[in-house]
Amino acid sequence: MKLTHKAAGTFAIAPTPFHEDGRIDEKSIDRLTDFYAEVGCDGVTVLGILGEAPKLEGSEAEEVAKRFVKRAKNMQIIVGVSAPGFAAMRSLARASMDAGAAGVMIAPAPHLRTDEQITGYFKQAVEAIGGDIPWVLQDYPLTLTVVMTPAVIRKIVMDSPSCVMLKHEDWPGLEKISALRAFQKDGSLRPLSILTGNGGLFLDFEMERGADGAMTGYAFPELLIDVVRLSREGRRDAAHDLFDAHLPLIRYEQQLGAGLAVRKYVLQKRGVIASSAQRKPGSSITSTAKAEVDYLLSRVARVDKRANLQPQSSAAG
Repeated sequence: MKLTHKAAGTFAIAPTPFHEDGRIDEKSIDRLTDFYAEVGCDGVTVLGILGEAPKLEGSEAEEVAKRFVKRAKNMQIIVGVSAPGFAAMRSLARASMDAGAAGVMIAPAPHLRTDEQITGYFKQAVEAIGGDIPWVLQDYPLTLTVVMTPAVIRKIVMDSPSCVMLKHEDWPGLEKISALRAFQKDGSLRPLSILTGNGGLFLDFEMERGADGAMTGYAFPELLIDVVRLSREGRRDAAHDLFDAHLPLIRYEQQLGAGLAVRKYVLQKRGVIASSAQRKPGSSITSTAKAEVDYLLSRVARVDKRANLQPQSSAAG
């Protein structure tokens, strides 16, 4: 089923599992996909920034996307297709959709600076992949260095009927969500799904500002699912209490340059992936950092027993 503006809930950002020697670990992809399904994710986004996509050859990226899609069954798979050139973007987008992906995600090229450059880039990108492919606009200025105002986002969305979702991870960004929802109320912006990133760091208040859910890669997607659900149910204190218990680990995982190593370490401890290895060049987690993460996990487990790292599903067995 193709992605639409009604998409909501939790879409996990999947890391790409590797063997210690840098080869893609297909069995861990299968376990990871099963795990996301069993804990209740609505979808999975693959080959995002923390999916180490730039380290993959074009053929490898296609195979990774197809493997996730084939294993996902009822979950929607979004494939990150951002690339320096539109030819590679088009190739991966078409191959992913042909395999059964729900949509693709496109980030702005880092060299874009003016509003005209930004809107022009996305117009060309859509022309390249085809207007029949639903796509997600990724707004991540802290990493991509491209600043998109609410008005620019509105123009991109209104110029492209196939843009059905915003992956919002500006920081600070709560007012941006409010501004976009205000555009919808005054009729100047059509319906648009808004899922949020930043490792879930602001998910508690993002939901209250009008986000439809989360699209991020915290090592406990169950927490993201629960916060989204509790917020929808209007159980504000329960949502914040659970979120607050995880916040120190979320913060630790948010460190630039170290976050992926931490996330893969925890997923390995959970039995979901076989190795925490990254493809070179990549960071590693020191014994001191592992001890700190283990301490944080023990503190989270005082409130949320899922952090005791017993197997959480058959996928993690």
